[in-house]
Amino acid sequence: MFEPEKIVYLGLGANLGDRLENIKKALTLLNNKPGITLIRTSSLYLTEPIGVSRQPDFYNGVAEIKTTLSPQSLLKVVKAIEYDMGRQPDSHFQPRPIDIDILMYGDLEIDSLDLRVPHSRLDKRAFVLIPLLELNPDLLHPISFKPLKEYLAKIDDSQKVERVIDAGDITEQSEEG
Repeated sequence: MFEPEKIVYLGLGANLGDRLENIKKALTLLNNKPGITLIRTSSLYLTEPIGVSRQPDFYNGVAEIKTTLSPQSLLKVVKAIEYDMGRQPDSHFQPRPIDIDILMYGDLEIDSLDLRVPHSRLDKRAFVLIPLLELNPDLLHPISFKPLKEYLAKIDDSQKVERVIDAGDITEQSEEG
């Protein structure tokens, strides 16, 4: 049965190893999976870990993809990529080479044990909203239908989000040079 393509936004973050290379590798792996087409990526932003201390800052960004995969199938793909790239199980509050979250899957709302879409902290994290709005400044929250920029305006300015690599430069640069 043919599944119609959906626009999906994925959050990517890395704070272990070569952060830029880890994100580039994850993007390549995603784009090479059947049923997934990478449309574009945001710039990458240097961000402080939230809720933990004594670990390196993250590089965070957002990828816009088209997919024919179901939300659950997409979740399996992103978790397999995380695992293949060295992410340890139960490392939510630990440094990690890659973290991939399904932020929005079309206009769906999903609330299951292993997947919540839109992402449960989407509206509270500047490091998610800034790159998401870079890709689509007019995006609406799929449940409240409020513009995402309204949520960003309410976030405490103490969340450090500094652009470090422009979107067009992601495939051309390495972290060392």
